[in-house]
Amino acid sequence: MHEMSKGANIGLATLSEDTGAVVVGLSWSSAAGDGDADVSVLLVDDSGKVRGDTDFYFYNHPAAEDGSVQLLGKVPTENGSEDRISLDLTAIPEDITTIVVAASQYGGARFGDLDDLRMTVTDRSGEPLLGFSIEDATIETAFIFGELYRRNAEWKFRAVGQGYETGLAGLATDFGIAVDEEDEPSTAAPSTGPAEAEGSPASGIARAPQAAGTVTIPAQAGAEGEPAVAATPAPVRRRATRTTKKKVTLPKAAKRSLAENDSWKPARLFPVPSYKSDREREVRATSVLLSVMAEVPEFGRRLTAGFGAPAGRMQTFTEVSLPHGDSPKRPDGVIRTERAGKLWTALVETKTNGNPLKSEQVQNYMDIAARRGYEAVITLSNDVALEGSPLVEVKTDGRRKHKVSLWHLSWAEVAHQAQMLIRHEGVGNAAHAWLLQELLHYLQHENSGCHGFQNMGPSWVPVRNGIDTETLCQGDPRAVEVVESWERLIRQVCLRLGGELGQKTLPVQRARRGTDPKSRRTALADRLCEEGKLSAELRVDGAHDILSITADLRTGKIRTSMDVPAPDGAYPLSIAKRFLRALDEAPADLHVETLLEGRSGPRGTLERLRPEPGDLLPKDGAVITGFRLSLFKGMGNSRGSTESGFIRSIDEAVDRFYGSVVAHLGQFEQRRTPRARATTAPSGTE
Repeated sequence: MHEMSKGANIGLATLSEDTGAVVVGLSWSSAAGDGDADVSVLLVDDSGKVRGDTDFYFYNHPAAEDGSVQLLGKVPTENGSEDRISLDLTAIPEDITTIVVAASQYGGARFGDLDDLRMTVTDRSGEPLLGFSIEDATIETAFIFGELYRRNAEWKFRAVGQGYETGLAGLATDFGIAVDEEDEPSTAAPSTGPAEAEGSPASGIARAPQAAGTVTIPAQAGAEGEPAVAATPAPVRRRATRTTKKKVTLPKAAKRSLAENDSWKPARLFPVPSYKSDREREVRATSVLLSVMAEVPEFGRRLTAGFGAPAGRMQTFTEVSLPHGDSPKRPDGVIRTERAGKLWTALVETKTNGNPLKSEQVQNYMDIAARRGYEAVITLSNDVALEGSPLVEVKTDGRRKHKVSLWHLSWAEVAHQAQMLIRHEGVGNAAHAWLLQELLHYLQHENSGCHGFQNMGPSWVPVRNGIDTETLCQGDPRAVEVVESWERLIRQVCLRLGGELGQKTLPVQRARRGTDPKSRRTALADRLCEEGKLSAELRVDGAHDILSITADLRTGKIRTSMDVPAPDGAYPLSIAKRFLRALDEAPADLHVETLLEGRSGPRGTLERLRPEPGDLLPKDGAVITGFRLSLFKGMGNSRGSTESGFIRSIDEAVDRFYGSVVAHLGQFEQRRTPRARATTAPSGTE
């Protein structure tokens, strides 16, 4: 990888022979696990300005119609998160001379609060081309990391590192974006798109309605106020809406059935009969997925853009016979995308029903792809890939000039992307939305075999028994395997919750800078042996409140909890009453604990505290800094594939906590001051 210094530039052609499409990554970390930023891309012509608002890509305008720019969203890293952008340079309009890549903070946060600010560029095979680190960030609220610019039909990169104290609004204005600044967001936002009438997810969260028009950015970038459609808004960052074209989404609530009774089953485009073999499941699942990818451009591009595929005409195939040694091999599928007369090809290997990928099989496809000049091999299974822990081991012949990249998708990620498009972001027409709906129904059917990560592995039962009998010792490799399974489970929980909320949801990483994945998991495994607990934290995009999950293997209890800061400048009893009113719909067994400066205060169940809010107040008059909310649930005993399974218990615990507790905190959260919760706009007085 070529390391860049501030102000330096380099031609992409000097770094790789294939730079028609690149993936840009912006990454950062925070020791406290609470840092975040939003990426944006601006397409600029010779005037140094955008041609119009459609050349500005950010969280509410994430993709170009031609697929030349796609914001792929955040992925977790060992020490933070990385926001990825797919750029198809062959599809960039000819009058565009510069692609500006930037990021912005919101709600008073500053880039100086983040560590390891870095931009990387990789080619379509995933090979790193260049990297640029920003080390002088202080009070800036927006940063131009770098820019790709065109010189004599060649694309070059310049490391910029320019900061703004005026946030996203200031950056956008510099490039000719018409910004409507709002000091205090209104309590009702206009909505002309079809999403306004759509039902909200079960958790009580509604996606912001889609509307066309001027870019609206509050004076402090990212603190937009736009209430959710549902009656119980969620504590997520409120953003002004902007799209260039109306998108079609489907309501979550199904229309009233015309069937005479419940035994009538609606006809499905992709029926799921009782399969006799795993092979039948794999063949059908592959065919169903690849056919929808080819028919729905937004969906096909979403799944392949991060793998370096261009935004062109896509065709998909199944059961293709390819020569290899004495006998031909049959990959489960082939994806081919054409752009400007050039083909991008990927072989697909699929597993369902928890079956593992086989290294020998994947190695054969890697060898075939290398010999035939194909670009990628994509594996698809219920397992979730982790950084530093590959699902299969393959060898790459360094003598070969042609490089083949190996990528992995989980069925949970496929379902997540389909749900994001049809519930929140929208697709081009109603037929495409219906196709995605049928695909999602198929994937979620119990007989499809595409249920995502569903087995904690062979070490799970021995480790639980060892903790129960206090015979599990630190350094046991089985504990490391359980920690890896736990991380895979948490990644899947984030995908499922994010699909319901319409917001990126990521696990919070709290690791020292430079810690490698293996040593970090070894340390967590030693803690598991000592404490008997598996812990994780989740952060919904834009929300400062972090959801914590703890599975205590000694007591057999799962605890889901969240710390909610108290507002400033109010009387303690008034705070307690207002807080309990916000939890009026929460379950009676919710545990509430008062947080004081440096210690814990009174606690009790919601059932006991509702009649006496004063019981939440400390007797010594100490300052209340917040409240800790917790729900407890018994965990299943099996590996996760049955009704009483551990994995199902975790899913149910998170769903119950977010749907019955977090979704009802909006009334209390809106009354916090910006210092108490920077991402929530003020809304009236008490």
